[in-house]
Amino acid sequence: MSEVSEGRRARGGGGAARRAERTAVRIECAKFIERNIPNLEILNEEALEIIEANAETILEEVGVNFVENPEALKRWKDAGADVDGERVRIPKGLARQLCKTAPSSYVQHARNPERNVTVGGRGLVLAPVYGPPFVRDADGGRRYATLDDFHKFVKLGYMSKWLHHSGGTVCEPTDIPVNKRHLDMLLAHMTLSDKPYMGSVTEPVRAADSVEMSKILFGNDFVDQNTVMTSLININSPMTFDGIMMGALEVYAKANQACIISPFIVGGAMAPVTVAGTLTQVMAEVLAGVAYSQLIRQGAPVIFGAFVTSIDMNSGAPTFGTPEAAHITYGAGQLARRMGLPYRSAGSFCGSKLPDAQAAYETSNSLNMGLLAGVNFMLHSCGWLEGGLVSSFEKFVMDADQLGVLHHLAKGIDMSETGQAMDAIREVGPGGHYLGCEHTQSNFKQAFWRTELLDYKPYEAWEEEGARDTVALARTRVTKLLNDYQKPAIDPAVEEALNEYVAKKKASMPDAFM
Repeated sequence: MSEVSEGRRARGGGGAARRAERTAVRIECAKFIERNIPNLEILNEEALEIIEANAETILEEVGVNFVENPEALKRWKDAGADVDGERVRIPKGLARQLCKTAPSSYVQHARNPERNVTVGGRGLVLAPVYGPPFVRDADGGRRYATLDDFHKFVKLGYMSKWLHHSGGTVCEPTDIPVNKRHLDMLLAHMTLSDKPYMGSVTEPVRAADSVEMSKILFGNDFVDQNTVMTSLININSPMTFDGIMMGALEVYAKANQACIISPFIVGGAMAPVTVAGTLTQVMAEVLAGVAYSQLIRQGAPVIFGAFVTSIDMNSGAPTFGTPEAAHITYGAGQLARRMGLPYRSAGSFCGSKLPDAQAAYETSNSLNMGLLAGVNFMLHSCGWLEGGLVSSFEKFVMDADQLGVLHHLAKGIDMSETGQAMDAIREVGPGGHYLGCEHTQSNFKQAFWRTELLDYKPYEAWEEEGARDTVALARTRVTKLLNDYQKPAIDPAVEEALNEYVAKKKASMPDAFM
């Protein structure tokens, strides 16, 4: 765990200096998770081989569509695929062969090197909610998101100890024109936080802006030689790759920036209702998408993505935290590892309208599923509400607190001499207690995960303090974190150059809200 900022310390010595040290704001960020626990593997070897073979059959016999992208069709034809109109049929073995050049892990650099993350292997990088057009808080209720809301979420992400990544569209600032808001969002991530961030994917030109702004922040040579963005490329399931998303992928792959190739699956609507059928389709879509990224640039970093939910057959609404989604998430993790690729899935998923018991149950199921499935990059790890339509301030800090549980679970069991605690057991003996023993005194500070949100006080103390529920506690914590926020240092010349780039780009085009 690294301490990045201690606030402004009082000068001088003695008691004043010690008091200033105690009251200074400390902005801590845990290192990305490195698992010391096994992955949960739900499929046996025979099942995995069947799914992989069926996926190859789908690519060869059914094919996938690359729409509104003549250059993509030409690339596939040159690579040996059968192209008929916008349908691409990929001979067995071709996609898998192309995928072999994708790296098994990569480092995403942050402007503060202490915040760098490794994506892949035994690691787990946690990033916040992505994409909702609405926000909710305890004061204003549900409303369309604004840029001010966006700034607050970026600040909360920066202040959240267990969150490793600033994310991307933490909410959609609807008060800014559609064709310009990506500039404001990137500027916020780059200046209000020093954690890694995501680029824009809503138009290829916006992806290009993301690369150019990153070059201002990091320097041209650094961006050319390193990965500084991980961006989300969704497949229009079933088996359709649209020109806009593929155009953004092309920009990032050419620039050696990482992309998540992620099918967007609602079981029963965009994939079969069965787990094995959905895994087969996911595998086929990822194979085609990752292979295409390598046609753009061999060795471009890429993540095997799987966004999977089931559907309520009565209302048609997506459902979250379900056992079927867990089965698919576990199975997709096995498929990703067999391909030697980093894996993205899971998050703080829930269908609830409020940060209530339903939200907590579904989110807990989804977060733990991601840890056990071997996920390497978890988007939506905090703040998700109402099936992804809403970014909730209170749920953001509730989820962010629970991410600490994942860190501690991932540590596994300490079997060192200290972990075995034989000295403590000998010292206390039968009928004693461990509260005052030397082992407890030496280890209690780091022995247990401690919440920064939930209430464990006796009933009388809880009642005296207002009998607050978890949402009320979260509301207070949101206020505290935003009040304590301190902007991370940035080179004034770099910040000025970023502001100039944004102003110039905005002035070059009329506003568009479509």
